[in-house]
Amino acid sequence: MWRTDLGGLAALRCGPEVAPAVLLLPGYAASKEDFLPILPALAAAGFAVTALDLRGQHESPGPDEIAAYSLEAFADDVHRVIDALGAGPAHLVGHSFGGLVARAAVIADPGRMRSLTLLSSGPAGIVGRRQAALRTIRLVLERGGSAAVWAALHAVERPRPAPTADFLRQRFFAHNQACLVAIAQHLLDTPDRVAELAAVARGAGLPVLVTHGDGDDGWPAAVQADMARRLAARYEVLPGARHDPAADAPDALVAALVGFWRTPGVPARRAASAVAEASSGASSGVA
Repeated sequence: MWRTDLGGLAALRCGPEVAPAVLLLPGYAASKEDFLPILPALAAAGFAVTALDLRGQHESPGPDEIAAYSLEAFADDVHRVIDALGAGPAHLVGHSFGGLVARAAVIADPGRMRSLTLLSSGPAGIVGRRQAALRTIRLVLERGGSAAVWAALHAVERPRPAPTADFLRQRFFAHNQACLVAIAQHLLDTPDRVAELAAVARGAGLPVLVTHGDGDDGWPAAVQADMARRLAARYEVLPGARHDPAADAPDALVAALVGFWRTPGVPARRAASAVAEASSGASSGVA
């Protein structure tokens, strides 16, 4: 595994460069390091894996203007990174907000992708408890900056081992504040573009996987299952995982991804029946 720069963005790479390319996009206030639990296993399965810091995240530079963090700008970065990999079309995986970026990148140019995975992501802005939290975070960011948000988050967070706590603090303050504000806004206000994505994926013959943990507190399970149905996508629920399956259930996530990439046209579950199952066990979406 090695650190590198691709298209001006910080990345972690793992696996043989001649293998099929995989590009992993992180979520809000996150980074490439969130994928560390799955990188070695994906590489061992025969893939050249790259985990990225999006513009303004952690070790990737970003402008100080909120307008520079449009979904179109993030999508352009994804295209540039895939070109820099030089391995042809890539399997694209977007976690949470990264899923919204991946969707925008596919809609703009599906030819650069071999497949699309939406991991713990949704059809539009986030809902429920995380929506309320993001509204508060955005307001605190605008009034008190990153330091005020960190203080508020740290006051309610469970204690962590010192090395982990130190890394999370360093990473949070490394994020460009304009990036944090802009992504919060996207997560609150992004419209539903599932029909557009479905048409593009169908026209390009692009396989799509929708997957999330059985305890996901981001987008409700029923919402993600319905998105899979609308996309005619493969759909898998990962046992023992919440909003971050790479941390909670790395083995299950690796199995789902590798199985999809090796047989992308074979549905794992019928999405229509999955909607009914998710709806019967779902709450109001507020975790």
